[in-house]
Amino acid sequence: MQEDYYVGAYWGPRQETALECARRAELFFHMLARCDPSFAQWYAAGRGFPRELPGWPVRPDMKELETFFLKGRSRTDIGKEVIEDLGFSRMVWNAKKEAINISFCCGGYSPWGNPNSCLIHPFGPSAVWERLVHSPVLAEVLTCVATAWDPDYAMASSSQMVDLIQKRKREVRVGWLTYLSRRLGRLPPLPAPVRIEPVGTLGWLLVLSPEPMTASNPEHVALTARVRELLDRAGLIQRPRPKPASE
Repeated sequence: MQEDYYVGAYWGPRQETALECARRAELFFHMLARCDPSFAQWYAAGRGFPRELPGWPVRPDMKELETFFLKGRSRTDIGKEVIEDLGFSRMVWNAKKEAINISFCCGGYSPWGNPNSCLIHPFGPSAVWERLVHSPVLAEVLTCVATAWDPDYAMASSSQMVDLIQKRKREVRVGWLTYLSRRLGRLPPLPAPVRIEPVGTLGWLLVLSPEPMTASNPEHVALTARVRELLDRAGLIQRPRPKPASE
């Protein structure tokens, strides 16, 4: 069975302006472009873009990205008033065919809204994405996400593996590549062949295998479950429940 791999980075409520999100996105796009040629140019939706292009080109320029995020403010259904604490939601892609998609939710600080996130995945079957998954590139991508967005955690995994390993709705997800922020706590000893790499002073990248871990391989499932169990015992998996603003 073909498994659906994606990269997901998540962080809790963090009030940031469109300009602050743009500053992070500018760094992210510049870092991402160095990972692979397919990440060199991104596009967004909008009226009147040239039909020979996949959309409006998105330039990694802080002021332009500020405008880009401001267009993605959450609004009420009636009156279209801005909902400040839900932040900004935008999406970009890199091609007309076999496109890779990046979805941003950032600047949100409501304890009841969706988590802030950066998600990277293909729109559909993609030879480019298949090549990237079976290369060291995704480890570099996780480092880019961690450095630019400072998430609580990030992972590369198949959705099938996540369904097998995840036990609670609100928890840190463990993949064959997992980034953990130092904010979560202290990293426990982990079994071979897990490799631990520091990501600056922000956190750690856990590499369970140089190749993608598959949900169809019992040994892969057992190792991923074991790592999750050890991280859970160390208090790194359980995420705190949101509290009302009055508390």
